Amino acid sequence: MPTFTAPDGTELAYHDSGPGSGAPLLCLPGGPMQDSAYLGDLGGLAARRRLIRLDLRGTGASAVPADPASYRCDRLVEDVEALRKHLGLDAVDLLGHSAGANLAALYVTRHPGRVARLVLVTPGTAAVGLDTPPEERLTTARLRSGEPWFGPAYAALEEVTAGRGTAEAFGAVAPFFHGAWDEAAQKRHGESDRQRNDEAAAAYGGEGAYDPPATRAVLAGFDRPVLVVAGQGDVNTPPPTAAAYAALFPKAELAVLAGAGHFPWHDAPEDFTRTVDAFLTT
Repeated sequence: MPTFTAPDGTELAYHDSGPGSGAPLLCLPGGPMQDSAYLGDLGGLAARRRLIRLDLRGTGASAVPADPASYRCDRLVEDVEALRKHLGLDAVDLLGHSAGANLAALYVTRHPGRVARLVLVTPGTAAVGLDTPPEERLTTARLRSGEPWFGPAYAALEEVTAGRGTAEAFGAVAPFFHGAWDEAAQKRHGESDRQRNDEAAAAYGGEGAYDPPATRAVLAGFDRPVLVVAGQGDVNTPPPTAAAYAALFPKAELAVLAGAGHFPWHDAPEDFTRTVDAFLTT
């Protein structure tokens, strides 16, 4: 497995898959701080694009850093920059999923000239200071009212959105993150806890990690193409929130994928692959 060295000396790993020709797509995982293995081949996108999946420090095959404070999102930016340099690229196409979109946004803030195209998939919004109203999440959730699991999951979501969420309640809302709460989705959900570095996740969005007004100011002047991908049924980043995120950029387009949740490459793989590939090709 290929590795490179971060500025602080931490050895980091990445996964290189897909066709050897064409511009690579550098992929930043969410979680936060989850092994990039969960991204897989992004619904078959690796058949069309060369995917470079970064294992963030302390996750996957990357080493644990000497300083746990280096898990903070803003401090991971230079890991991404070190990978770009290691790959010998003047600029990269960059994809961030969920919490990984916060890292992607901060990378754009610090190195805007090094990003050719930006893809934000069901993005986390802490870095840009966007809040999703509780009713927006509940309205999205009610699209699933015909599902057999809906009642208990919706009741748990009401508790979570009211600020009364327990660990049990957070676990109960899991079906809303997937386009279909089938055996495959349940297996992926079970694996997610084992793939995440909880210590790193706790530090990722720690105090000082984000400066939303400064980030938004840079994004407002970022003149490269941006694609924001939303899942029609995603309660984490509902389509209105995704649309508000896209509106922060001067050249952004929004794609809302029907039948998809927070992991659209699993829920609508053909639509996801076609949409992202078309954006990166034009």
